[in-house]
Amino acid sequence: MHSPHDPYVRVRDAREHNLKGVDVDVPRDVVAVFTGVSGSGKSSLAFGTLYAEAQRRYFESVAPYARRLIHQVGAPKVGEVTGLPPAVSLQQRRATPTSRSSVGTVTNLSNSLRMLFSRAGDYPPGAQRLDSDAFSPNTAAGACPECHGLGRVHRTTEELLVPDPSLSIRDGAIAAWPGAWQGKNLRDVLDALGYDVDRPWRELPAEAREWILFTDEQPVVTVHPVRDAGRIQRPYQGTYMSARRYVMKTFADSRSATLRAKAERFLTSAPCPVCGGARLRAEALAVTVGGRTVAELAALPLTELPALLPTGGVTAGVLTEDLTSRIAPVVELGLGYLSLDRPTPTLSAGELQRLRLATQLRSGLFGVVYVLDEPSAGLHPADTEALLTVLERLKTAGNSVFVVEHHLGVMRGADWIVDVGPLAGEHGGRVLYSGPVDGLAGVAESATARHLFHRSPAPVREVRAPRGTVTVGPVTRHNLRGVTARFPLGVLTAVTGVSGSGKSTLVGEIAEGLPGVDRLVSVDQRPIGRTPRSNLATYTGLFDVVRKVFAATGQARERGYGVGRFSFNVPGGRCETCQGEGFVSVELLFLPSTYAPCPDCGGARYNPETLEVTYRGRNIAEVLDLTVEGAAEFFADTPAAARSLAALLDVGLGYLRLGQPATELSGGEAQRIKLASELQRGRRGHTLYLLDEPTTGLHPADVEVLMRQLHGLVDAGHTVVVVEHDMSVVAGADHVIDLGPGGGDAGGLIVAAGPPVEVAGVGASATAPYLARALDGGTGRR
Repeated sequence: MHSPHDPYVRVRDAREHNLKGVDVDVPRDVVAVFTGVSGSGKSSLAFGTLYAEAQRRYFESVAPYARRLIHQVGAPKVGEVTGLPPAVSLQQRRATPTSRSSVGTVTNLSNSLRMLFSRAGDYPPGAQRLDSDAFSPNTAAGACPECHGLGRVHRTTEELLVPDPSLSIRDGAIAAWPGAWQGKNLRDVLDALGYDVDRPWRELPAEAREWILFTDEQPVVTVHPVRDAGRIQRPYQGTYMSARRYVMKTFADSRSATLRAKAERFLTSAPCPVCGGARLRAEALAVTVGGRTVAELAALPLTELPALLPTGGVTAGVLTEDLTSRIAPVVELGLGYLSLDRPTPTLSAGELQRLRLATQLRSGLFGVVYVLDEPSAGLHPADTEALLTVLERLKTAGNSVFVVEHHLGVMRGADWIVDVGPLAGEHGGRVLYSGPVDGLAGVAESATARHLFHRSPAPVREVRAPRGTVTVGPVTRHNLRGVTARFPLGVLTAVTGVSGSGKSTLVGEIAEGLPGVDRLVSVDQRPIGRTPRSNLATYTGLFDVVRKVFAATGQARERGYGVGRFSFNVPGGRCETCQGEGFVSVELLFLPSTYAPCPDCGGARYNPETLEVTYRGRNIAEVLDLTVEGAAEFFADTPAAARSLAALLDVGLGYLRLGQPATELSGGEAQRIKLASELQRGRRGHTLYLLDEPTTGLHPADVEVLMRQLHGLVDAGHTVVVVEHDMSVVAGADHVIDLGPGGGDAGGLIVAAGPPVEVAGVGASATAPYLARALDGGTGRR
């Protein structure tokens, strides 16, 4: 038995994902970094085992009725964990935030600001004092009645709905109407109502055009369809819906992204004419603090807000002090350029996690384990020092901080390091070292040790000569004010700058059709699919090849099985109990529903008859369970499969399973899958590749693999532009465009542009000192 005062968290026989019966001891009350190459098993240890076990224990203490209201991660595969305090997890995976979610709502700063206006605001003479809810656009008491608190209204016009007035309604004048039967039905209803559907639109009377497009009436009429040859169509009751009503209904209610996007083409978005975009009722906007409305203060960068808050009076003083103390950690984490009204969907995963981290600093919790998922993601090296200070403060407050991290600066600043490896997938899953950071230097098989201790100057590489330039701008958007940038063609360009300096805004202006851009491929970190049915094999097209291989076997031909038989997304070959998902939801009385492997197929997704068909001794489910590396050997003589698999291996994804659900992939993995999909295609002339922080979530060893691919694309005659914070990548670029000097309103300018050696010497650049260190092999690299 361990002493109740055992200062270590002790894990025994952890087998989650690829962990191979791991035993490890990690001290409490330290900043401990879990690291290793991508796919080595570090997240399986930190999140899949330690956090999952802490959460499981907490749930056991919760009333059964309450348990079913909370999302659970399930019990981890582990023999025993002792010495584990309660845990708080801050992961990068985001929920689905709505446009109503903002920086203010995530940090609770909006609540404090609304309270200040309610209790200490300047009200017009005779006005009744308002409750704090009246200052929120997300409540019925506060939302502007015209735009429902969204700040913008969507309108449509005759010109948008009918782009070609020379056409008749029968010929498709009303472009906004749906196609197929639904569009024909609306046309037939209009015909039955007595409108001329064969006259050119412009010749119809103005009042008829107005009614057809904009009426809110929905008359029902008997429609006698025109008979098609050989088909009898009976009369039916048809309901009319105006073009505007159809577009607005589709835009607001449709679950199809394609239909919503089509409807949006027929709408214009403008600031609400009633509230002017402020989102609130007039009564709330009449109240001011320091001469400004709540909407005006919420639109300011957080760095500017404290100076404008009132300090006179007891109530105002207390509320201002609370607000200022809440703003301080957000600014400290390098997010002072954000405003309270900035919508959450526009934030990067790293920004969102740091906002949550800032909120935790104010929570006053102690004695807990914080498990953080790459808090340095999206951080400029200048901001990383502030992050280390924040982690240290969480520790000083009496907490343990366990960080999954690839950033060498964060590793160096930690008290303890757990290195998992040596490689990814089945070649990883072992703890190579657990102890103080310096001790890792002697671990020969550690990829981390090689990058952390054995520094060498960036290899001297001849800067490629550009073949021309793409000029973007002048751009005036967000914090960019008339900025013009020149991106050289035929080279690798890195766009740098502190968080919020305008990097993503600038590269977002590169578009197909600009002189010099023949073909544009933008590779972002958005998920490759939102359901477990989407996976690595389906996204890359590899699944089509695999299904054809199985359909061509002798067994399949004898039984008459076509390609569709081997899809788990359609009836036929799939297991109908779980409908090809591999798991079923188990409803438990008074307990949350839980997912369990399907009782009929055991998670294989297919029915027994389909699984009887084998190719080289494996059935379709067993092939989907292969890693990319294993599948490359298995399909070595199938050219179509070998090409896809080689591209995935080239970007360092050999450890992923072919059937791994898209929902289990990180943003960095999704981005590299997209890049591999692009690499496997035949080259189609000059292409400009645009990548937004491609090294996020990558170990330095994986960064080397990725950069070999990107340099290979440039050597093949293409252009690559990366937005990047990793100074080892920037040091290896041909051209650097550095934005700044700060974030938000303090940024938005091109501070320096040129080869890395030149940019490293620019005094006004926040990037320069870190780039200089990377070039000479110092600690400026990740």
